[in-house]
Amino acid sequence: MCLTVPGRIVQVEESEATGRVARIDFGVAVRTANLLYVPEAAVGDFVIVQSGFATRRLGAHEAEEAIAARREFDALGAGNPPRARAPAPGR
Repeated sequence: MCLTVPGRIVQVEESEATGRVARIDFGVAVRTANLLYVPEAAVGDFVIVQSGFATRRLGAHEAEEAIAARREFDALGAGNPPRARAPAPGR
C-alpha cells in the first residue's frame, strides 16, 4: 500500500540537466522532486510526489483535508507497525 501525502512547493529551479525541480515541504521534511509531470506547478502549490516526481497538483482545500487525515491517522497510532506475535508453544 502506498500512502501519499501532499507537500507545498517552496522553491523551483530549472536547469538543462534536470529540467524543473522543486523543493517541497511536507511538514516534517523538505524533499526535492522533478516537475516533469506537472509543468504548471509553482511556488505555493500543493503536489503529490511519487518516486521523486511530482505527479499531481492539489487545491489547497483538498491538500489540507489530506494532511488533516494523515494527522488523525498518525494520532491513532497507525504510523507504528504492529508487533509480531510470538509463535504459540509447540508450533
